[in-house]
Amino acid sequence: MARLGDLERSVMDVLWSADDWLTARDVAARLDHERDLAYTTVLTVLERLERKGFVRRQRAARAHRYAATDSRETVVAEAMLEALGTADDRGSALVRFVGSVSAEEAEILRRALEPAGVDATDPQATDPQVIGLHSTGGHTDEASAPGTDASVTAAPPATAAHGGSAAAAADDSTGAPGDDPATAP
Repeated sequence: MARLGDLERSVMDVLWSADDWLTARDVAARLDHERDLAYTTVLTVLERLERKGFVRRQRAARAHRYAATDSRETVVAEAMLEALGTADDRGSALVRFVGSVSAEEAEILRRALEPAGVDATDPQATDPQVIGLHSTGGHTDEASAPGTDASVTAAPPATAAHGGSAAAAADDSTGAPGDDPATAP
């Protein structure tokens, strides 16, 4: 996954907070940046983000409209997985990460790793073989964790827009988050 520069991150923040597609002028007007940016600068950043797979573009009359390809949470989860993939000892990196999170974040992680309806105080309930953890770096098989809360589950593998084929990413270039491509203007 490509990294975001400061200006790209600012543009993505605007797109992530939007409920609908935005034109480059809309993005420029909503940008909270230390200096005023020219419309053409924002347009260039949007085009770069589209090439990197973070943004989708749609023709609307004479202007183009833009929307984020994935949610902020998906992009952050992909970045975390990518960073974890660079560690020589993934287990040690995970232990250090878990040791640095707040108690509230640790509880969210605990709930995400715990299958629904399991008593975490039961030693057998946390046995990786019993709960369906396989030797795939700690990812659970979806069938082994029914009813897991989607807001705290691990992110899916990288989407086509962030690491798959360009053809697959191009196929998904017309819909906005939550929009039906068939009804998009």
